[in-house]
Amino acid sequence: MTALQEKPKAVAPSGPPPRRRGKRATALAGTDKLVLAIMLGIPTIVHLLFVWIPTLGSIALSFSRWNGIGGFEDIEWIGVENYVEIFTEYPRFWPAVQHNLIWLAFLLVVPTCAGLLLAVLLDRELRFSRIYQSALYMPMVLSLALIGFIWQLIYTPDGGLLNSVLGLDKPVDWIGDSDINLYAVLVAAAWRHTGYIMLLYLAGLKGVDPSLKEAAALDGASATQTFFRVTFPVMKPVNIVVAVVTVIEALRAFDIVYVINKGRNGLELLSVLVTDNIIGEASRIGRGSAVAVILLTISLGVIIPYLYQTFSKENRT
Repeated sequence: MTALQEKPKAVAPSGPPPRRRGKRATALAGTDKLVLAIMLGIPTIVHLLFVWIPTLGSIALSFSRWNGIGGFEDIEWIGVENYVEIFTEYPRFWPAVQHNLIWLAFLLVVPTCAGLLLAVLLDRELRFSRIYQSALYMPMVLSLALIGFIWQLIYTPDGGLLNSVLGLDKPVDWIGDSDINLYAVLVAAAWRHTGYIMLLYLAGLKGVDPSLKEAAALDGASATQTFFRVTFPVMKPVNIVVAVVTVIEALRAFDIVYVINKGRNGLELLSVLVTDNIIGEASRIGRGSAVAVILLTISLGVIIPYLYQTFSKENRT
């Protein structure tokens, strides 16, 4: 037997000793705090000044009677009388609600279907598709007021483009006739809105997994069946966005009708009633604020469920 072997001595590791894991530093430098305060503070102040304070002020004034002359001490608080008057005695209110509903139904059907059809065609990578996209989206870049001026020239009874093309013996007064002027303006609004819907659906089509279409084709589904049973259901988030955007667009419609004829003679909308009561000849701040609150309540009835669904989905993921 050889001598007992000595146990090897442990060799100390070379290099710097391991650092202890401490708490992650979260303190910001003084400059970073200043930049963060400016980036968050200025938008917050602007948002409060131009959104929340006017909104809360309108809600408060809707329970008052005030003509805007004098100070706040001249405000007469009357409770819910403005709302009762609007729903029971204001003759322009219910026609305006009806016109907003017609506006909503028209935008949900015509521009949505047209935008979806154009998106499907452009998704096939047609030649000059980018030029088509730009041309179709161009009206969306224009403001609704400018759209109103353009279509006012088209609808002019004497020398207007539409009557000249139709060549009718008796020119049609597309804007002056209260039986058809709402639908004439809706065509102009749809011309602008279609490009936006097309862009939303085109983005949705680009995001559909191609393997789903290939699987449907292998199962013997036609192109139409693949679209309605596979592609369109997959675009459910896009459909929700389109619906919300269209509802908001219908409720906030104002510029185009106000440019054409001040929103009168068959073109009354809720937004026009707000303007007429607040800045009209006989200023009724309280009643105009009440109409604005009603319009806000209708809008929130659409926006809040959409936001709830969006944030709840994010929490689940």
